Order: sequence, then C-alpha cells, then structure tokens
Amino acid sequence: MANVMTSGIAAGRLPADEIAENFDDLHPPLTPHEAVVASDRCYFCHDAPCVTACPTDIDIPLFIRQISTGTPEAAARTIFDSNILGGMCARVCPTEDLCEGVCVREVAEGKPVEIGRLQRHATDTLMAQQGHPFARAAETGKKIAVVGAGPAGLSCAHRLAMMGHAVTLLEAKGKAGGLNEFGIAAYKATDDIAAREVEWLMGIGGIELHTGQILGDNLKLDELANMFDAVFLGVGLGGVNALGVAGDDLGGVHDAVRFIAHLRQTDDMQDLPIGRNVVVIGGGMTAVDAAVQSKLLGAQNVTIAYRRGREQMGASRYEQDLATSKGVQIMFNVQPKAVHGAETVEEIELEYTADDGSGLKGTGETVRVAADQVFRAIGQTLTQDGGLALDGRKIKVTETGRTSNDKVWAGGDCTPGDDLTVVAVAEGRDAAMDIHATLMGVK
Repeated sequence: MANVMTSGIAAGRLPADEIAENFDDLHPPLTPHEAVVASDRCYFCHDAPCVTACPTDIDIPLFIRQISTGTPEAAARTIFDSNILGGMCARVCPTEDLCEGVCVREVAEGKPVEIGRLQRHATDTLMAQQGHPFARAAETGKKIAVVGAGPAGLSCAHRLAMMGHAVTLLEAKGKAGGLNEFGIAAYKATDDIAAREVEWLMGIGGIELHTGQILGDNLKLDELANMFDAVFLGVGLGGVNALGVAGDDLGGVHDAVRFIAHLRQTDDMQDLPIGRNVVVIGGGMTAVDAAVQSKLLGAQNVTIAYRRGREQMGASRYEQDLATSKGVQIMFNVQPKAVHGAETVEEIELEYTADDGSGLKGTGETVRVAADQVFRAIGQTLTQDGGLALDGRKIKVTETGRTSNDKVWAGGDCTPGDDLTVVAVAEGRDAAMDIHATLMGVK
C-alpha cells in the first residue's frame, strides 16, 4: 500500500492530531466505579440467555456478580476459564447480536447490560497484573503442532499447554495474532492489545513459537503428523476473492484485508495513502472496517456497495449505523459490473440487482460512481487444505474439530461456521480438549 502512487491517492490528507483522535478507542474502558454501576443492572438470571448466546459459554451472570462485589480479578478468571482471548473478544465481538442482543434488559427496556465493556474491565484488570493466572499440569510427554497463531490456534495452544503438553506453534507471518493482529479495525484494538494479549497468553509456558512457517511451503502436513503426536490447523483464510469484472487489475484496486493489515502495522497513519473517492465492495465486517477507516484517514467520499439488501448484510445493524455515522454511504442491491479508467481506476460501474425468486440477478440497469480507490471485501478463500477432506470450500470437521486424518484437528475460519473471533476461540479450545482426551485415553 505504501508504494501506491495513483493520481487520486495521497498520504497526509488529515493532520496527525486529527488522525490520532479519529482512531482513538471506539469504546473507552469503564472506570471501576462505572463498572460497579453497570454491573448492578444485571438480573443475574438463572439459565441466562446471554450464556447460551455466547459461543464460548462464559458464565456471564457469575463474572458480572464478581465485578459488582469488587473482585474484577475473579471475574476475569471466570472469563478466561472459558475464553482465554476474552480481552480481545470484549472489544471485537458483535455483542449486539450475541450476549447483549438477548439480554433480558435489552428485551424489556431496549438497553442491555454492557456485557462487552464489563468483560473488558475484568480482563484488562487481571492482565495488567504480574504473572499468568493459569498453571501448567505435569508434563505429559506429548508433543502437538499447532499451525496458525490466530485466535483458534492460540486458544488451542494455551489449553494444551495448560494440560501439560508441549506445543510447537507455527505461524506463517512475522508475528502471532492472526486476524486480531492484522484484520481488526485499529479503533477497536488500540494500545497494541492483540500483541500484548499474545505475550500474556504465552506466559503460561510450554508453547514454542516459530514464525515464517507456511503450510504447503516449508511445512508439509504428512511430515508434521509423523513428527508430532497430534496436529491442529488454524490456518484461517488467506486468499481474497477477485471482483471478476473488467478493470479489476487497474491501479487503485486493492484487497481490503491487506489495506487493514497495513494500517494496523504502520507506525504513522499519516503516511498511509488514501483516495478522495473510495468504494468498498462487500457487506461484511471487513467492508465496514475498510470503509470507516478510509473515512477516518481523510477520504472525502466513501461508499460501501453491497449486492443484497440491508437485512442480508453480514455486518450487523450496529456496524452499519457506525459506518453511516462516520459519513460512509451504503448502497444496497448493487454489484460491480466494470471498473473504468486508463491505468488507474476513475469510476466503478455498478449494476442493480433483484431476486426474482430463483436467485439474485442483475437487472441490466447500471450506475457509475466516481472512484480513485476500490477495495475488494467480498470474502476470502482457503489457500491450503493439507489434502484433507473438504466441506464445500473449507476443511471438513466434526463437532470437536476432527478431520479426515485421525491425527489432525482443525478450527477457526478454515472450517465451516461463523467467521468470528469468539467462534474460533471456542473451536480451538474444544479441539484441544478432544486432542487431550485422545492422546491420554480419557473417555
């Protein structure tokens, strides 16, 4: 991204202090007093719907009660027992669709208990203290390779290490964290939280990290299966879908995930080049994150173009409203027809869509939108399956993550299911428990 020199794209569109303010924490942390007040709104429900809605099954009423009694460290332990990446999940989970969406207060009053912010308060409190809250069990002598140091891999590695296994964590990129480090909007993950959380998690010991390790390149699945007692794959989705229209290769057309990753890793956001007229193609969280951050960097006009209606959009209504509150326009029922320009993009042509009952189709009616920068955010694809059986375009697994190879488990975005951090954490944890039971002969 830093080398892009197309005509409408420039760095430094806003002063450094304005960019810093724009990318400040989206939801500032609660003070201890605010946390106690917020916790007092909880009814501490029996059979609480919020717990059922949490993919990692955190005992939410218990941890909120622990905050209300002035013991946030105990609350954090309750959270981490179920979700070792509870700090990041508190920041990035779509709580409006999960725990807070089914909160009894939300149903009755339209204002839920602030579960996400309370979770952040508890986890931040404990992570700021010295030491790691979990101790390793006695060494088992078993060795497990975990491929991919994203949420699924980190969760799996920590749980295996806690149970006394020796874990070798193999990551393709130069640092651990996966999408938490490279794929989340900067205003959701301030103060280097992803890297700090990885360092804190590794504090349990028993996990050896190696970067630059790429499955299908310098890592072969059959060799790993022979070298280790078990293998867990949390390789995510590395490929980005193309627009599939003329002009997709013009200058100024980029992958949204790479833009977000570059933004997250830069030392100075003022150096990031951004267009005057930015169009993002897609309707998920990546599309919203790319669009909002384009606006925060100083783009004058930012448009999200999504091929279906509002209700089908992958990004939640909260995220849609966040985008529009930042000045982003959302166009529904439009799909890319062509990207126009000489060497660099100047316009994108969009075709209106409709569903006639037999599927989504273009209507033939088109509109052109000025664009000097276009971001693709229309989904990612699996780049390496290790030769395992597939379910559609992802690795086929059982409920506990077992693959077609009896020594290999998998979880996270490379397997079927919702592509959410919290879901990946749950799948990594559950696979670790099944690996442990299998290796130790526990029924």
